[in-house]
Amino acid sequence: MKEPAVSADPTQVLAFETDCHIFDGCGFPAPGLHSFLFEPLWGDADSNLYFNKTMLLALLGSVIVIGFFWAAFRKPKVVPGKLQMVAETGYDFIRRGVVYETIGKKEGEKYVPLVVSLFFFIWMMNLWSIIPVAQFPVTSIIAYPVVLALIVYILWVSLTFKRHGFVGAFKNFTGYDKSLGPVLPLAMTIEFFSNLLVRPFTHAVRLFANMFAGHTLLLLFTIASWYLLNGIGIAYAGVSFIMVIVMTAFELFIQALQAYVFVLLTCTFIQGALAEHH
Repeated sequence: MKEPAVSADPTQVLAFETDCHIFDGCGFPAPGLHSFLFEPLWGDADSNLYFNKTMLLALLGSVIVIGFFWAAFRKPKVVPGKLQMVAETGYDFIRRGVVYETIGKKEGEKYVPLVVSLFFFIWMMNLWSIIPVAQFPVTSIIAYPVVLALIVYILWVSLTFKRHGFVGAFKNFTGYDKSLGPVLPLAMTIEFFSNLLVRPFTHAVRLFANMFAGHTLLLLFTIASWYLLNGIGIAYAGVSFIMVIVMTAFELFIQALQAYVFVLLTCTFIQGALAEHH
């Protein structure tokens, strides 16, 4: 039996064996965790001091986002050009449609730069999934959503203590409501763990899980399209290729949606930190 070309080195990724097709005596080289691991471009993986493809994409994505807004606003005009108009539309959409609607104009204005930066950075990291050559969503690596969620978590907790003090923050985190009577201790315990432990966890995992699953499905249908290109399997390869196109279009929607949901939840956390507890 012909084996798919998967290196013994766990950091080596080969999506599929290029000369492996159905009816050739080789099994289907399904995508797996190895599809999310990459050899270091620089450094040594064993020493945990290295630079790989995902890090490169994250760096390039940051440069692209910064470069785009710099080019759009470095010489702003009263009558904007095409680039400035696109940038203003995106900025204004997040400012008015997310920040103002969730936090309010007065309180939310100071958080607009952070939320806009988060949205476009996450969106760019997601978009790498469908860009030729790159073809990998950075946010499907759990470390990146965790760091982003941690930034929001630290901001949320610090704002809560700053606005309400220690006692007020404790009531905010635990949902203190004396009208609950005997069940108050149980309700406060559940709220405490839900707010301080579950909330940041789900904030990160929601983004990671969606991008991880989306990339896996794209890989699955892409590999299947190539694998089925043999004999009668060619008919099924066509169907699989159509699914690649459909899934790519669907991923475009999901990529923007997940960036939107992440910043919407961020604004919800900030609004909860600033709101008066009754």
